[in-house]
Amino acid sequence: MKIAFYAPLKSPNHSVPSGDRLMARLLMQAMAMGGHEVSIASELRSFLKEPDDPAQLSLADAAEREIETITQRWQRQGVPELWFCYHPYYKAPDLLGPALSRRFGIPYVTAEASYSPKRDRTGWQAVQNGLLTALNAAAVNICFTARDRDGLVRASPHLRWAMLPPFINTETFLKNVPRPVPAKLITVAMMRAGDKLDSYRSLSEALALLPQDLDWTLDIIGNGPERAAVEAMFSAFPPHRLVWHGEKTATEIATLLAEACLYVWPGHGEAYGLAYLEAQAAGLPVVAEKVAGVPEVVKSGITGLLTPDNDTAAYAEAIHTLLGNNRQREELARAARAFVKNERSLENAAKELNQILLQAKAGRS
Repeated sequence: MKIAFYAPLKSPNHSVPSGDRLMARLLMQAMAMGGHEVSIASELRSFLKEPDDPAQLSLADAAEREIETITQRWQRQGVPELWFCYHPYYKAPDLLGPALSRRFGIPYVTAEASYSPKRDRTGWQAVQNGLLTALNAAAVNICFTARDRDGLVRASPHLRWAMLPPFINTETFLKNVPRPVPAKLITVAMMRAGDKLDSYRSLSEALALLPQDLDWTLDIIGNGPERAAVEAMFSAFPPHRLVWHGEKTATEIATLLAEACLYVWPGHGEAYGLAYLEAQAAGLPVVAEKVAGVPEVVKSGITGLLTPDNDTAAYAEAIHTLLGNNRQREELARAARAFVKNERSLENAAKELNQILLQAKAGRS
């Protein structure tokens, strides 16, 4: 099929790396592996910080102009067979796809859509009404987590959905042979306000609870506007314990992961966390909190340890346990690598996604 791909929050071409950008690119790769011709339909970003954002009217005008531009392009170059929207939600709705899909009679498909009723009470009801209308009209809404699926079904029991577990391109991470350095911890995360900063804070507090004679070190990969705040959180630790790498390429991250023995990231507010899958593919057990979508990518007791939400003492104890039990850590490490290789690879996802898209198209034929 010819597929028009659109990500209203962050284009696959966006200059700032993030989990959203990575998943958008992975989805396009998976479609291409299924034999489909995928093109980015638009670079229009529909993100609004607040429901009364003064940019809302100008965004609506821009969307109307973009619809006409795409219409004219399709009339010249040919109409795609399916519109695929990645990650529409209340702050970044799809203002293009539903109208274009109706105009040209093509299936409308979403992936990682989310609906939050509580946002209706904070000024977003009109946006969410439009979002839900689009989701109800979709040939299928692809959900990565049971949490998101349940939210959609509660909002509209009859909308069409399919499950596709989070996945990564394992090639970069599997090609390195794990050579873990004892007590070498590692984390990979952007340094920005909100959940990321909260997770850095929880991690620093947990590490402070470890026995003073435990000779651990922590490699920190990531950068962002809150770099100074993150560094301040870890300032009480002796400098030799910390290695600040800044932003790294996927290849560089894979090399660093292969040298560590444990991946540590609490994961506050994580939709799921592709970095967890990357770490496990590299042969690392994960210590995270059992929160949000993290249990969708880390199998507690099998590929890592998940501790109760916001329980700093329990999180510290989990790290201490694995640093002191090399046999258990090695068992988790082997299982983690096998889990991602066998269940969460790009190749497997491409096959599953292909079936979902073919069924979506057949449903509209």
